Amino acid sequence: MSETADWPDDPAERARELVEGVLDELDLDGDVEVDEDDDRIAVTVTGGGDYGLLIGKRGQTIDALQLLAYQAAFRGLRERKRVTVDASGYRERRRETLEGRADRAAEQALTSNRIVEMDPMSAQERRVVHERLKGRAGVETYSEGDEPHRCVVVAPLVSE
Repeated sequence: MSETADWPDDPAERARELVEGVLDELDLDGDVEVDEDDDRIAVTVTGGGDYGLLIGKRGQTIDALQLLAYQAAFRGLRERKRVTVDASGYRERRRETLEGRADRAAEQALTSNRIVEMDPMSAQERRVVHERLKGRAGVETYSEGDEPHRCVVVAPLVSE
């Protein structure tokens, strides 16, 4: 990877360069595509094969890479936006899995009339669960615990 002083001024290009550098260091082939709008910069790695090493166990490696891409993109800048990094459709598959788990936790909370504590997850993953269940009748969600063991609790609403 190049020195920070050699990095582009554009945040999206900084994020691209960081991800390309990590791919090079891990000796992984792939194309890095960047899509930017007013709210976010999306960096996607495509082609090249298996990105298990890049994604890591439970997505921890790609989450860390996403944080680094965010920090690199906006270092020294006041205005910021969300940065996402994805490889081989991992984020979409993970979102679908989390939404299914959220639905099952809500059903369990409603049928047992007890709170259901989900497994610890990242802030981004917790957001997916909260968003999925925010309109669900009869349950509420909240986060509990300290990082890295913070989790979502799904609780049945108390009838008055």
